[in-house]
Amino acid sequence: MTSKDIRRQFLSFFEDKKHKIVPSAPMVLKDDPTLLFTNAGMVQFKEYFLGNTIAKNKRVVDTQKCLRVSGKHNDLEEVGKDTYHHTMFEMLGNWSFGDYFKEEAIKWSWELLTEVFKIDTDSLYVSVFEGSDDADKLGLDQEAYDLWKAIVPEDRIIMGNKKDNFWEMGDQGPCGPCSEIHVDLRSKEEKAKVSGASLVNADHPLVVEIWNLVFMQYNRKADGALETLPAKHVDTGMGFERLCMALQGVKSNYDTDVFKPIIREIEAITNCKYGKTEKTDIAIRVVADHIRAVSFSIADGQLPSNTGAGYVIRRILRRAIRYGFTFLSAKGPFMYRLVNILTDTMGDAFVELKEQKQLIENVIKEEEHSFLNTLEQGLVLLDQVIASAKSKEIDGRKAFELYDTYGFPIDLTALILSEKGYSLDEAGFEKAMQEQKNRSKSASEISKDDWVVLSGDSEQEFVGYDVLEANVKLVKYRKVTSKKAGEQFQLVFNLTPFYAEGGGQVGDKGYLEVPNGDVIYIIDTKRENNEIIHFTKNLPKSLNETFRVVVDKKQRNRTEANHTATHLLHQALREVLGKHVEQKGSAVHSKYLRFDFSHFSKLTVDELHEVENFVNARIEGQLPFVENRSVPMQKALEEGAMALFGEKYGDTVRTVRFGQSMELCGGTHVKNTGDIWHFKIKSEGAVAAGIRRIEAITSDAVKDFFEENNKTLLEIKEVLNNAQDPVKSVSSLQEENAKLKKEVENLLKEKAKNLKGDLQNELQEVNGVQFLAKKIDLDAAGIKDLSFEMGQNQDNLFLLFGTEQNGKALLSCYISKELVASKDLNAGTIVRELGKFIQGGGGGQPFFATAGGKNPSGIVEALEKAKGYIS
Repeated sequence: MTSKDIRRQFLSFFEDKKHKIVPSAPMVLKDDPTLLFTNAGMVQFKEYFLGNTIAKNKRVVDTQKCLRVSGKHNDLEEVGKDTYHHTMFEMLGNWSFGDYFKEEAIKWSWELLTEVFKIDTDSLYVSVFEGSDDADKLGLDQEAYDLWKAIVPEDRIIMGNKKDNFWEMGDQGPCGPCSEIHVDLRSKEEKAKVSGASLVNADHPLVVEIWNLVFMQYNRKADGALETLPAKHVDTGMGFERLCMALQGVKSNYDTDVFKPIIREIEAITNCKYGKTEKTDIAIRVVADHIRAVSFSIADGQLPSNTGAGYVIRRILRRAIRYGFTFLSAKGPFMYRLVNILTDTMGDAFVELKEQKQLIENVIKEEEHSFLNTLEQGLVLLDQVIASAKSKEIDGRKAFELYDTYGFPIDLTALILSEKGYSLDEAGFEKAMQEQKNRSKSASEISKDDWVVLSGDSEQEFVGYDVLEANVKLVKYRKVTSKKAGEQFQLVFNLTPFYAEGGGQVGDKGYLEVPNGDVIYIIDTKRENNEIIHFTKNLPKSLNETFRVVVDKKQRNRTEANHTATHLLHQALREVLGKHVEQKGSAVHSKYLRFDFSHFSKLTVDELHEVENFVNARIEGQLPFVENRSVPMQKALEEGAMALFGEKYGDTVRTVRFGQSMELCGGTHVKNTGDIWHFKIKSEGAVAAGIRRIEAITSDAVKDFFEENNKTLLEIKEVLNNAQDPVKSVSSLQEENAKLKKEVENLLKEKAKNLKGDLQNELQEVNGVQFLAKKIDLDAAGIKDLSFEMGQNQDNLFLLFGTEQNGKALLSCYISKELVASKDLNAGTIVRELGKFIQGGGGGQPFFATAGGKNPSGIVEALEKAKGYIS
């Protein structure tokens, strides 16, 4: 069976069991503060398990894109080293939300595996939760055991501990016992020697878990206690790649048709053959796996970056590039060339790959160029570290600096050091790494109490499209403590006019009025598991009152103006630049808006003006706001509504229209485009290959902008003696300044030329070295030119020059390259040590380096100490 057949047959099987097939949610999460990525199939259904939302379909089935590279589920460092862990993987799942439970889940899983997929029953083992003697005092999952005993021999049922057979969503939340199904893919001879039962959960590459049946029947509270859920659920997850391995009769996930086409392409690009050496095989597996994770992330709207989810994606991509660079002899960008075969392999099941193919290639190629440049810089820096080393063991903290500051991989550092006859202080590196992790963990530590439930309302109504004030009842609350924000409270009301952060728009702020006259400020609003959560510093003393909540109208109006402007901007860019333009992200605040979009080149001044004029024409046209809050998704698309990749939409959607601009959007907007007043672009630039960013302002911010510019212009005119044409006056000053600079430059060159002859006469020979340490009156550039000119005419030269510029001290050290090699001298090391006399520091290359400081009086002492390096 092909992987496409397997995927299709799985979905069809459960569709016949009255399950609704639902699409995969985006792998990159935008509106879930608890996760960066979808790391399990249940993530998109959390609201149902928590009871926050009633599921319209009690039975669903899907294949979910997952990524496990951060947090509790982190498989990154295992990927490539074995044949069954992955970063991005597909999780096939069938789900029951308060409908069927253990009996059906177990019976259907066995039917599918043995009768439909025809897996030999003698190759399968099942596990059951054995209970625990810890604080939970849980007994054997007898119900599951009895159900399995009616299907398989008892010697095929394995007792599993809490680690393997009790699944928890996190430190708090729904959880329950689970039954895993394992397949033994070893040969008959191997099975005869060692029982497969002894290899279950023992990390054997051919005895692997393929399906986990989770029976959610408990809720884990903040204090660690368990309580029984009012409704019981089934959450199953089957590893698609492992299932393909079992059904295609191969011994590795990478030997299936999910990966083989990609591996063949890697072989063709790198001229490295898979299956020849362990190091090469690991590298090929790393590349084959990581290209999937990175491509799907970009397709879902997450670009590589230096923070958050983007940092994780960049880390995955750089790990693949590094393996290609180190073990596959890749000389330049190569990863982007794999996107085409990946699209051919998986594009039918996940159309976003086809739709975003060109963007994915562009972004990966640009990232590859950038990281390869980083590697080159790192090699130079590593050479400097080696040159300044006092022993054959390189300081682990210096290696960590290369890793942390410059992104130079530690395993590559260790490899290069080994080749050059050096070793790495691994303990020092690990200590520095742990210290950084502790700092990061300390800064982000957060603790949440259990929800205190005051009312049984499970559905919460948002009324903020129509009103900014409402009388509400508190449904539940909890206390949250973090080092960053201190103690806060999170409140959930039965209804609310407060918009929760989402779709790029910030959450509302405002206040809560207590009947006794007290006011509690709501400092933020966010959405978590389909609940709107209001953040406050205080809690009302009486919790069962009817409260009045009021949204900050001024901030909401400004935010609405900016949000509506992003829609008009999107339309303008598609009209001016072309239909290839698509929104790739946005941030809508009360003071400004940010809009990312796909485009291949920098916008010209004329294009920017045209975009601005397009938007402002629609503002002046006073277009009315037209919305429809419940439109079938397909109908909305047929009517021309714009949908964004990486967003999760339901069966029905809300459409927002201003004239010809129509988009699917849940945000808040002005009632008429005239309320925006004016639109002004402040900047336009690149975010990544093929992605541009516009930052702009509207409404009051534009008024402030014009007033500030007018004030600045008046001040400039005053400085220019009220010149009638300030532009012409400034241009004239610039020309005059350039002319004077040129004259000064020529004078300094002449001065340096005259100084060169005098300084050569002052050279002293010390231990075979031509030495001079002197304070001179030249700028940094002049000193560098002078040093290199003297070096061309004199062998074995050691120069240390000091100068004072604008109250600052500068030391410049030049050492002939033959001295660097023969005398083990290093200009970078010397200026760093002498820099303490001028209360500063610096560095550079072994033959030329500089140090700056704030104490010019220390120059003389530094010069006096210089001779010590050669005497």
